Amino acid sequence: MFTLMKQEGRARRGRFETPHGVIETPVFMNVGTLAAIKGAISAPDLVELKCQVQLSNTYHLHLRPGDKTVRQLGGLHRFMHWDGPILTDSGGFQVFSLSKLRKIREEGVYFSSHIDGRKIFMGPEESMQIQSNLASTIAMAFDECVENPSPRSYVQQSSALTIRWLERCIKEMSRLNSQEDTINKKQMLFGINQGGVYGDIRIENMQAIAQMGLDGYAIGGLAVGETAEEMYDIIEQVEPHMPKDKPRYLMGVGTPANILEAVARGVDFFDCVMPSRNARHATLYTSQGILNLMNAKYETDDSPIDPACSCPTCRSFSRAYVRHLFKAKEMLAMRLSVMHNLYFYNTLMEEIRHALDSGTFMTYKSAKTDRLMRRL
Repeated sequence: MFTLMKQEGRARRGRFETPHGVIETPVFMNVGTLAAIKGAISAPDLVELKCQVQLSNTYHLHLRPGDKTVRQLGGLHRFMHWDGPILTDSGGFQVFSLSKLRKIREEGVYFSSHIDGRKIFMGPEESMQIQSNLASTIAMAFDECVENPSPRSYVQQSSALTIRWLERCIKEMSRLNSQEDTINKKQMLFGINQGGVYGDIRIENMQAIAQMGLDGYAIGGLAVGETAEEMYDIIEQVEPHMPKDKPRYLMGVGTPANILEAVARGVDFFDCVMPSRNARHATLYTSQGILNLMNAKYETDDSPIDPACSCPTCRSFSRAYVRHLFKAKEMLAMRLSVMHNLYFYNTLMEEIRHALDSGTFMTYKSAKTDRLMRRL
C-alpha cells in the first residue's frame, strides 16, 4: 500500500509498504545489477550507507548464475543476505542496450547472449517467471525501450506492443503468485510507460496502463538520448495521468540535479548506475559539488572527501589517501569511493524527505541544485 503523506506543489512525500519492509519516498534504489554493487560493496555494507532498496537485473541474472539457481538457493534475498526490498528490472532495457544482439517479435525478444553468443528468448511470461524465481519484492513489466529520437510511427507501434506485453505480464504474475511453490507469493508488479519523446503517445500509453490496477507505475525510455529539458517536459505531461495513490518510478535517472527536478514534478522512485560508476573512476559527489580525485591538487590534501559527510570513508580517510589508492590501482580505492557516493545519494534523498516533511522542499531545491552540479 502506498500512502501519500504530504505534497508540496507536485512533489510528494510518501510511504510504500511492501512484503519486505516499508520504503520511505522519495527514494533512490542502489543498483546491484548482478546481485552485487560494483566496487566490492556487500549487502550488510548497504545498511550503514542508508540504502532502502536494492535493484537487480532479470536478464543478467538469468544468464549467470541462472534464475533457477537463485531459486534453488532461496531467492535473491537469501542469496545476497539482504532482507530489505529488492526491485528487479525486467530485461526490457536490454532490448535497447543490446540492439545489435536482438530481434523483437510479438511473442517477445530473441537475444544472442553478450557473454557467449548462445540464443536466448525472453517474452513477458519468461520475464515474469525469471523474476518469480528471483523472488524480488517488486517485478517490472517486460517492455520495449526505444532510442530517442525514433520515428513516430515506430514509437507508436512500440507503445502498443508494450501495452499488450503488460497484459500478458499481469496474467502470468497472477498465475505464478497463486502457485504453492512460489517463494514470494506477494510479489508486486510495476507497469512501464513508454512513448519516446512524443507527449501524446506517452499520455495515451499512461491512460491505458493506469486502468490496469498495478502496484506502481514507471516512466521508462528516458535518459536514452533526449535532452534533460525534453525529459522534464515528458514527466510534466505524463504525471497528471498517473494514479495519485501509487508510487511513480523514473527509470535510470540520474544526476542529483535530475533527481531534484523530477521530485518537483511528482516522481517517487529513482535508480541509476551513475554514483557507483563515477566513483569507480574517482569522480565523487560532495555537498559543494563534483570532485575528481585524480587532480594533482589533491595529492597532499589531508581533508575528507566531503567535510560535511558522515560516511565510513569520510570518517576515516583523506582525499590524498584515496587518490593514492587510485594511482596505485588498489581495489580499496573503488570500495571507499563507491561507499561515499552511495551514502551521498541516500543522504540526499533523506534530506529531500525532511524538506518535504517541513514544507521547505522548493527552498531546499533552489539552494542545492546548482551547487551540487558544480565542478570543483
